[in-house]
Amino acid sequence: MRVVIAGGHGKIAKLLERELAGRGDTAVGLIRNPDHAAALRAAGAEPVVCDLEHTDVDTVAGHLTGADAVVFAAGAGPGSGAARKDTVDRAAAVLLADAAQRAGVRRYLLVSSMGVDRPPRAGTDEVWAAYLRAKKAAEDDVTARDLDVTVLRPGRLTDDTAVGRITLARHVDPGAVTRADVARVLLALLDAPDTAGLTLELVGGETPLAEAVRGAAG
Repeated sequence: MRVVIAGGHGKIAKLLERELAGRGDTAVGLIRNPDHAAALRAAGAEPVVCDLEHTDVDTVAGHLTGADAVVFAAGAGPGSGAARKDTVDRAAAVLLADAAQRAGVRRYLLVSSMGVDRPPRAGTDEVWAAYLRAKKAAEDDVTARDLDVTVLRPGRLTDDTAVGRITLARHVDPGAVTRADVARVLLALLDAPDTAGLTLELVGGETPLAEAVRGAAG
């Protein structure tokens, strides 16, 4: 399997790249900063410098040639303002979908966030509110397309060691989940085409990961 990952230098992306490479698949990471290429190679991925904020659909589609799936794991990141929440978390996800359709890549996994389907509470930080709006707008655009899309909404992310036990369903109570478990769920979703068309929320739990993904697909 050849998987192209937008936001290839992100924490979840690098964990997913290691998982893919570890089982003999090809991971291609799209990165903005060429200085990050060595880190991707260390994770077993092929780095491709492609700034999704400053490129066009044909260029991105060219990077998707021969791919079996794409994963959008990019984000503007801490310290970015509301404007970049839109240009990265929404617009870049939309651009990747445009490119996937042009390149004939049907499978699309979108990493979103829990809470995007609820209006921000009064007093919510404006940048965080912009992030939630951008993620929801990305979901709405990508899921409306003729693509095999699975949206994954993790809860609060931690850098703890993978647990391997999760709660995965259309709606779950708020909670935390390790980035390592998120990466492993993404890997399992790539192997579960029956999850196309689903929006799934993810937190830590008691169900073994593989069983939880099978249950979600059913």
